[in-house]
Amino acid sequence: MRKNICILGLFFIFSVSPIAVYAIVDLEKVTISNPMLANAFGTPLDSSITVEQQIQIAADITNNQEKSQQFNYLVQIKNENGVVEKLSWTGGVLNKDQKWNTSTFWSPQKAGEYIAEIYVWEDFPIDHKALTENTTISIKVS
Repeated sequence: MRKNICILGLFFIFSVSPIAVYAIVDLEKVTISNPMLANAFGTPLDSSITVEQQIQIAADITNNQEKSQQFNYLVQIKNENGVVEKLSWTGGVLNKDQKWNTSTFWSPQKAGEYIAEIYVWEDFPIDHKALTENTTISIKVS
């Protein structure tokens, strides 16, 4: 009798919801595309810049959800030894399916090889959670 009740319960669970529900996993909620370096006016630059040149580290971010999403766009710049030289962020809200170009500024103080790591997180800096995989840009400063 107990086995029949269990089977009946499973049948009931699977037969009540005929509509399929699709969920976006956390790392697919937002997409980062077109990461680039740009001057103060937004004109794209190649990966070689000069000491004290002010640049933007920019990317397009897209909300892949059918709802609004709060976000923080973070850029972490590391030198050739892996030491963080700068951490900056900006935040906002992306409406459903919205694509937005965002950036942060940086002026390198020393020549060398750098990596800019771009992240999009939710609830930074308290209980942060990644909304997508990060991306990187290599930078050569002379």
